[in-house]
Amino acid sequence: MMTYQTIQDFINLAIENGTIDALDEIYWRNQLLQCVGLSDWAEVDTQSHEKDSLVLMDELMALAAKNGKIEAGNEEFFESALMDFITPKPSQINKTFWTNYEQSPELATASFYKLAKQINQVKTRDIAKNIAFEHETNYGNLEITINLSKPEKDPKLIAAAKLVKATNYPACQLCIENEGYYGHANHPARSNHRIIKCELNGEKWGFQYSPYAYFNEHSILLNEVHQPMEINGRAFANLLAFLDKFPHYMIGSNADLPIVGGSILTHDHYQAGNHAFPMAKAGLKKEVTLAHYPKIKAGIVNWPMSVLRLQSTDKASILEAATDILAKWKLYSDKSLDIKAVSADGTPHHTITPIARMHDGQYEMDLVLRDNNVSSEFPDGIFHPHQKLHHIKKENIGLIEVMGLAILPPRLKTELREVEKYLLDEQNQMAEMHKPWADQLKSTGHFTSENVEEQVRQAVGNVFKEVLEDAGVFKTDATGQAGFDRFVAFLNE
Repeated sequence: MMTYQTIQDFINLAIENGTIDALDEIYWRNQLLQCVGLSDWAEVDTQSHEKDSLVLMDELMALAAKNGKIEAGNEEFFESALMDFITPKPSQINKTFWTNYEQSPELATASFYKLAKQINQVKTRDIAKNIAFEHETNYGNLEITINLSKPEKDPKLIAAAKLVKATNYPACQLCIENEGYYGHANHPARSNHRIIKCELNGEKWGFQYSPYAYFNEHSILLNEVHQPMEINGRAFANLLAFLDKFPHYMIGSNADLPIVGGSILTHDHYQAGNHAFPMAKAGLKKEVTLAHYPKIKAGIVNWPMSVLRLQSTDKASILEAATDILAKWKLYSDKSLDIKAVSADGTPHHTITPIARMHDGQYEMDLVLRDNNVSSEFPDGIFHPHQKLHHIKKENIGLIEVMGLAILPPRLKTELREVEKYLLDEQNQMAEMHKPWADQLKSTGHFTSENVEEQVRQAVGNVFKEVLEDAGVFKTDATGQAGFDRFVAFLNE
């Protein structure tokens, strides 16, 4: 009987969400029966016994698997299609969002986020698997995450991917065409994916929540046109326009060059959310004067990377200054600091990672200076995590990490446990790449079974601090800061 009650409860959720009309209940009941492999029905209590959508999802998934309705390796796609049953259609969601927006932007986003979690578009249970802790530094508390949320691909799916005919639809995982897409071995399930349509500066954009959120209300603003991302005046204008619509959110963009850019440079997009990142909390190391922009308060942020902060109530001044700073940074070189704007063949190496937010009624924009040059000493990037740190972090330092939230690879969950055993002189299988680091820790610390996990975590935090320092173009020492001063003087010429 609980089987039928589960189905009834799931139908009740669909009705409550406005996904189906109560008049269509019997029709949708029969559709759901077929979906999970049943052909009969028994009358049950029409009042819901269970309202937790994920609990109901588990029960229905188990029932479908028992009845042979789910092919091995296809669980992700079946689950997404099942949750689509209780997910309002795009037109309904957009209407509700903008109706709520008339009351307040906060209500609109909070309601949409709540729904995204209910329908498992935001995979809260997977996200909860992440290991997270903080690390205190002279720049403030850095946030460290070992990312365990994205499940590893089933071997059957990996094998099946080789057999799937190549397709350009959707062109990438950020395209608007992902909404409602069933997916396949080479593309994630998106049946229950929903996007809010909005406009910025005359262009059409989509607003969605990230399935594997790295921070609170982690959202993505994606262009409806599949085109490469580019940091320019238009991008700055879009960030500021977004703040006008959603002043309670921050928004930023990955840089647009390899090495210093994000993982997807082929689709124009930004990332936003309701989270105060460590960099946002950092104060100014020193105020600077931008002679051409008297309406702007500017300063160098007390941060391991090289950040100029602009503040003003005048949006036009912020936009003009940011665009000017980017143009001048693209031309600026300082050979004494290995900073080179353009290669001999004309390849550009300078760009900016921009982050915008509202702060005490003012527009605030952080401009993080990036340089993607390589050298014989640092073939992976001069201003990239250096070789000795690669045992912890080798990947690009993108927008989220620039702001002080480390996204570390899942391999570290098991690898760090072996490091802990090594530090305790227990039998271990520690990876050889961790040995120099572990030996250094062993020589300077005292480890017990009670403190070893915390001490290793803090040591990882120290590595992330060094990662950010490596990525800074103007180092935080006297020589580096003198170089930063020279750049500011160049801005004022």
